[in-house]
Amino acid sequence: MNLNEEVEVLKSVPIFAKMEMAKLKLIAFTGERMNYSEGQELCHQGDPGDAMYVILGGVADVLIDTDTGPIRVAELKKNGFFGETAILCDAPRNATIKASESLLTLKISRDMFYKLVSEFPAVAIEMMRELAHRVEDTNQKLREATAKKAA
Repeated sequence: MNLNEEVEVLKSVPIFAKMEMAKLKLIAFTGERMNYSEGQELCHQGDPGDAMYVILGGVADVLIDTDTGPIRVAELKKNGFFGETAILCDAPRNATIKASESLLTLKISRDMFYKLVSEFPAVAIEMMRELAHRVEDTNQKLREATAKKAA
């Protein structure tokens, strides 16, 4: 994937959609391309988080550790992203991300992420919207699971 193709992917990621092309090129240029094979872990729940990732191609599973083993709670595809919570909150990873097929990501360092947020407040607003959607989705899944258990 070349730089222009990466910029096009970033342009379709909701948190970056309103950024000007020159800034998207800067993100694509400074980000680190990471390739993963099917079944390979990108990060593990509980590990320190030092970067966020944008999926440039492929599919990954979001897994949560439980007493009975990992549970798949979501799937990430092209234009998806993860890792923002760990760097925003300076907290450990809250899930394991595992490639379910060959995967290409763009790794955005903590420093670059903070620079983006400080220079482009719209990125922070879009990030908050996405996080709010994820919380609501999780709450809905919990309500459904609780209702099934009660029935």
